Amino acid sequence: MFELAHKLFNTLGYIIAIAFFFSRFKSARSIFSREKYTKKDMLLLSLTFSSLAILGTYIGVDYKGAIANTRNIGVVVGGMLAGPEVAIISGIVAGIHRASVGVSRLTAIPCAIATILGGFITSYLYKKANSNNRSLLGFFAGVFVENLSMLFILLFAEDKILAMDIVKNLYLPMIFINGIGVAVIIIITEEILEEKEREAGTQAKLALEIANKTLPFFKKGESLDSICKILLESLKAEIVVITDKEVIIANASKNNNLCLKDREIQSEGTKKVLSSGEILIFDRNSEFNDFSYSEEGIKSCIIAPLFQDEKVSGTLKIYFKNEENITARKKYLAIGLSQLISTQLEISKMENLKTMARDAELKALQNQINPHFLFNALNTTASFVRFNPTRAREIIIDLSTYLRYNLENSVNLVPIKKELEQVKAYINIEKARFHNRFEIIYDFDEDLDTIKIPSLTIQPLVENSIKHGILKQRESGIVKISIKKVYLKCLVSIEDNGVGIDQDIINNINKKIEKNIGLKNVHNRLKLIYGKGLLIEKLEKGTKISFYINQEE
Repeated sequence: MFELAHKLFNTLGYIIAIAFFFSRFKSARSIFSREKYTKKDMLLLSLTFSSLAILGTYIGVDYKGAIANTRNIGVVVGGMLAGPEVAIISGIVAGIHRASVGVSRLTAIPCAIATILGGFITSYLYKKANSNNRSLLGFFAGVFVENLSMLFILLFAEDKILAMDIVKNLYLPMIFINGIGVAVIIIITEEILEEKEREAGTQAKLALEIANKTLPFFKKGESLDSICKILLESLKAEIVVITDKEVIIANASKNNNLCLKDREIQSEGTKKVLSSGEILIFDRNSEFNDFSYSEEGIKSCIIAPLFQDEKVSGTLKIYFKNEENITARKKYLAIGLSQLISTQLEISKMENLKTMARDAELKALQNQINPHFLFNALNTTASFVRFNPTRAREIIIDLSTYLRYNLENSVNLVPIKKELEQVKAYINIEKARFHNRFEIIYDFDEDLDTIKIPSLTIQPLVENSIKHGILKQRESGIVKISIKKVYLKCLVSIEDNGVGIDQDIINNINKKIEKNIGLKNVHNRLKLIYGKGLLIEKLEKGTKISFYINQEE
């Protein structure tokens, strides 16, 4: 028995080594990191773990015609790591293969049945597994499937004496090796995946720290040199440069005497990035170097594009003195930082909140632009920068659209489609903040091009529905925005299924009090223009606010 266990340990070593090298492949780690597998992923994983299980049969140890093997490790590990489908497919493939192998017909069918059942058992345990108990459940699954094999050998074998001898000598080694093997491979694989997550987390943490440090400078509209200095210190770089499409607009360097600001762009690498919009890396592996500051001993550099309105507007250049290769981690961090700076440059173009507050044309409606709303929108953007920089950029563009519209259109009649662009920008920002707390239904008539509406009319009503209707209840809700032509007029309505409006607000809509400024502002402006303000209805579930505008207006 001890000699048999020793041989099984050797075969287990082969399986662990193969599993280790497989999990080190970038493509394999990428697949395991996904929340949902594609058909191609499922096929690759099933093929891999089926092959591992079949290999366990072939490298097994012969004992009186039976095979002491590690076949079930492939099935159980595949199921616990990759899911029910992989477990079942691997179990069926490995089971059919075992039944067809011409070694010991005494154990072929019992072991094949146990392996197939093992796939289904593992698929069930996968649903109960989490990061804390996956290896333990895998151990028990490996042990249980091997017990099934031994039980079926005793039940199905015609030669009971031989079957008893096989079970007696194989039971403990097979149980121990397969159970331990499953647990060890799961632990190794999860450790490799967690290492990747830790690296990503460290990178995300650094990007967030840089975002938190640089954001105040962008908001204050201060020199980009301060931003470059923060990047220089955070990245342990030698020089950091920001350019527009023609000149260097900011820089920071460990050499305080080096001033590059306002110099024209001479670097061919920078010009290439400006024209292509793709990141460029120079290190000891590069075919050529393009360093404008070679006297500083620069050995490697990253040049990343900056974007505004989806067009290249400049570059971020980070220079290092070391001769090492630019790692993928630094490359992706540079890409993230360039996107972050692009996003924050969008923020810096917005009008300062204090200037907005002083703008006399917006008056009471200006109070609708709540500083907390801006602060929350920027915080939401910062959180998306870590995981989804593209989404962060979209939020900034929506915020820019929202603010620009509020500033430019205070008293004018505007095309209703332009008004709706601002409404949708506001909704996109709130959806990013509150995720699935509410849904929007748009119900518009066709051909609204000729209709004009007082600016800043629909958005305050939508905000009222979301803030005071939907978000004050525990469950999610729906806001419906409807625009319908009615003879020579157009009916606009905003309906929600929230907590419902207080009757006091309806009763006091015409009174001059401090509360509900946005609602009262829209009501009074509509009365001034059309002679009739808002119609507010308290529904059985929620609120409906509607008003008419004249199409000829």
